[in-house]
Amino acid sequence: MTPPGNFKLVNVQGVVGRDLTLDEGYNAARLTGLSILASLKKELRELDRVTQWLRAVGYVQTAPDFHDNAKVLNGFSDLIVELWGENGRHARSAPGQGPSPLNVPVIVDAIVAVAD
Repeated sequence: MTPPGNFKLVNVQGVVGRDLTLDEGYNAARLTGLSILASLKKELRELDRVTQWLRAVGYVQTAPDFHDNAKVLNGFSDLIVELWGENGRHARSAPGQGPSPLNVPVIVDAIVAVAD
């Protein structure tokens, strides 16, 4: 399995709802998903070994008056469902958070099922 499109490494920083728009936050969440895929590929050698996406928690660094965390995290979830179809559908939550490490707008913690 290969992620779609041509990608360029970017360093996205900032607070969604202050420094970044909802669309920019969505794209940051998608980039976070691509980063997770790269880590999985490095560890597993083949992304086809991932059989199911079980759960994702997406921590979104937001301004106090921003309330669309779930829409931001859709950038991650949409990518995973695009690649895995129904096996990409996962339970998730999208809590807002204060300052994040390296000022990244989105951090995702995901749990996947892997075939031997």
